[in-house]
Amino acid sequence: MDFFIRGVRALSMACGVVAAAALIAAVLVVCQMVAFRYFLNLSTVWQTEFVTFAIVGATFVGCPYVLLTRGHVNVDLVPLYVGPKSRFALAMFSAVAAFAFSVIVAFYSAEYFYEAWDEGWVTETVWALPLWIPILPMPIGMGLLALQYLADIICLITGREAPFGIQPELQE
Repeated sequence: MDFFIRGVRALSMACGVVAAAALIAAVLVVCQMVAFRYFLNLSTVWQTEFVTFAIVGATFVGCPYVLLTRGHVNVDLVPLYVGPKSRFALAMFSAVAAFAFSVIVAFYSAEYFYEAWDEGWVTETVWALPLWIPILPMPIGMGLLALQYLADIICLITGREAPFGIQPELQE
């Protein structure tokens, strides 16, 4: 079980690195686009699309890392004021619901990816990028997010982590 949790955490960390690299690439391409347009009076064909797809892809691929580091917005007012059993039940409910949502989105986005791949969809621009490329981060990101939720659920059940990170002795 520890091997699975360590493996999922390593994948989530790798997702954070990939997402950061995509954001850095988007920033560099924006700088290149501005320089080409302003200083050289050249048109840009692929830059706007690349930046859009890189930022959206970074969002999906970065999801597991954000969950791992608890970087998401979290309102912990209710968990602070309920007892340990209620806190555990609330943590399990929210983790299982989020896991189910992630699995559903991963499944349907994988179908969408396959359809784009199989039918040869491309963007309607001069660049004509195959659409499976920008769609791919969605099933990957949501699938790995589901794995990270599964690892979190295992950690909750086995007592490796306290629900919402709140130790019972800190409650009162």
